[in-house]
Amino acid sequence: MRDPQSIPVNEDARLIPVWSMIAAGIAFLAVEYYFWFVLPGQRHHPPAPLGLRTYLNLSWGILTALYFLMVGYVSKDAPRRSMSTRFWMLLCFVLPGGIGAVLYFLLRLPVVSRCNACGTHVQSDFHFCPQCAYQLTASCGNCFRSVRITDQFCTRCGHEIAADHLPARLRALAD
Repeated sequence: MRDPQSIPVNEDARLIPVWSMIAAGIAFLAVEYYFWFVLPGQRHHPPAPLGLRTYLNLSWGILTALYFLMVGYVSKDAPRRSMSTRFWMLLCFVLPGGIGAVLYFLLRLPVVSRCNACGTHVQSDFHFCPQCAYQLTASCGNCFRSVRITDQFCTRCGHEIAADHLPARLRALAD
């Protein structure tokens, strides 16, 4: 597994890089310039009403800017999930109409973190480390589904969580 880049989950705003914001601004201005100044000079028929032109021009500009912001997001989110950044950015640029971004969001892997005991890269949805069997998160001892640390009973099967003898470090978080 590739070494994932560490960006805290609560700092999602930092996942859009500055270069992407600048490119989105430039793209928005370029689209607006094209629709307001270049395109009207090449028409051989009367222009559409001003309200419709404004709506269409702004919507195309915003869609273009969002495209560049999305590529920037993929460039920062893919390393966090141990995925190939170059491949997914290329796919986002090559496939038309945002199909690459849709594929990225459908096929992306869970966020990768490290096991506190042995340092192995583990997916965030793992309950136990695959290398050392260290319990990473609280789970039901009967159906092994995720539970909150503060739950008394499993919401899926009704099993009593206190009977599972969670590690002391997980119980300490509940207090």
